[in-house]
Amino acid sequence: MKKRMALVLSAIMAAGLILAGCGGSSSSAPAAGGNTAADSTAATSDTVGGMEGGTNLNFTTGGDQGTYYGFGGVLASKISETTSTNVTAIASGGSQANIEFIDAGDAQLGFVQSDVMAYAYDGTRLFEETGKVESFSTVAALYMEQVQIVSVDPSITSVADLKGKNVSIGAAGSGTYFNALDVLAAYGLTEDDINPTYQSFGDSAEALQDGKIDAAFIVAGAPTTAVTSLATSKAVNVISIDDEHIKALIEQSPYYAEATIPADAYGTESDIKTVAVAAVVIANNDVSEADVYNFLYGVFENVDSITAAHAKGAELDLDFAASVTSVPYHPGAAKYFSEKGIEVPTK
Repeated sequence: MKKRMALVLSAIMAAGLILAGCGGSSSSAPAAGGNTAADSTAATSDTVGGMEGGTNLNFTTGGDQGTYYGFGGVLASKISETTSTNVTAIASGGSQANIEFIDAGDAQLGFVQSDVMAYAYDGTRLFEETGKVESFSTVAALYMEQVQIVSVDPSITSVADLKGKNVSIGAAGSGTYFNALDVLAAYGLTEDDINPTYQSFGDSAEALQDGKIDAAFIVAGAPTTAVTSLATSKAVNVISIDDEHIKALIEQSPYYAEATIPADAYGTESDIKTVAVAAVVIANNDVSEADVYNFLYGVFENVDSITAAHAKGAELDLDFAASVTSVPYHPGAAKYFSEKGIEVPTK
């Protein structure tokens, strides 16, 4: 398993470093979003803070049209510039893949949805067959990821209207896939009630553009590059979830929270009501205390400059970062939060 994961990660790194290593192509990220060794050496000694003894870390993010990728590159650059830890952001298959890479020891940090990390730690859903994964710890929750139900068909105004339609529900077995099933179930629908396709964010947007599908589930921080790009050529219709079904969904699956996608995110006529899960950074348990401390130091001591580079920086909040309860925090994270007067659960 570890050999296979190492080969897959090598392939991802070859592509990801071209894209993410020099900054990513996300419209939200600057030209220098990710980083290379040259980036870290560019930092002068008087700009470096945090703990000494940092090492080189691989940070698996997500697809190159998702928020994980663009924001991850910005964070990697800032951490490398301001601490002794050098972080390289790498494009990846997202939450489940990132947990598998970390479990195999092929990555040290990764972005995950809060629900997917709970599945892994508890050995449910995505991880029911492989069993519990307990080789990782929480670093921080960074922002909320909205469940976005996107269409270019103005006649689709409710989740109920998806019955019989061609709908992308994320890659098979992905976090998005299970989010889609949860939302459909709240409306009394199942996978059999739609004509499902299993596509990434970018592929879903392209399929919507070409009229091959009627709607797509995308779970990412809004605005999302894939949807923003689609909105430049099509009138995007983002479907709201009504209050009754939001309540039912949260009662059934408490890792969801009510959320709003503002109208100006995609130029919709009004704000969109939906649900969201948290975007969380996790670390392999073997990562040093200094490196995890430096991740948090590099992020939360530089919120203003991160926000100038990526809109998600505006959502960074220490209390929210320390709010995860499903998976214990890494000792390096606990040390940083403790210095800020916040206690977090550890093993």
